[in-house]
Amino acid sequence: MSKPRLHLDADTSNAALADALQKRGHDVTRTPNEWMPLDAHDDVQLLGATAQGRCIFTFNVRDYISLAKRYPHHGGIILSSQRPMPELLKAIDALLSETEAEDWLGQVRWLGDWMK
Repeated sequence: MSKPRLHLDADTSNAALADALQKRGHDVTRTPNEWMPLDAHDDVQLLGATAQGRCIFTFNVRDYISLAKRYPHHGGIILSSQRPMPELLKAIDALLSETEAEDWLGQVRWLGDWMK
């Protein structure tokens, strides 16, 4: 079993959030990077994250629910409403610490499940 690897899509891409998660020992990437341009469409971001063995975190709920149906073999989708960064950081840290990468394949889950 291995820990989940995470990608922050263009909507959630925040350097401070990515840095804080990396400092906690998590493997996190964000849009843009060497394999994902800033202007990549949502489906490209989902498929790119999946190809990299990553689940994806997004605020773009409606589009990603639709994409999950179109691409059921994705690496995992974490949905959230926009929240203050300290709240997101705490919940994402818990999610990445408490789950295994294998738990995410084809799954769509709400970050709120890890908010305490």
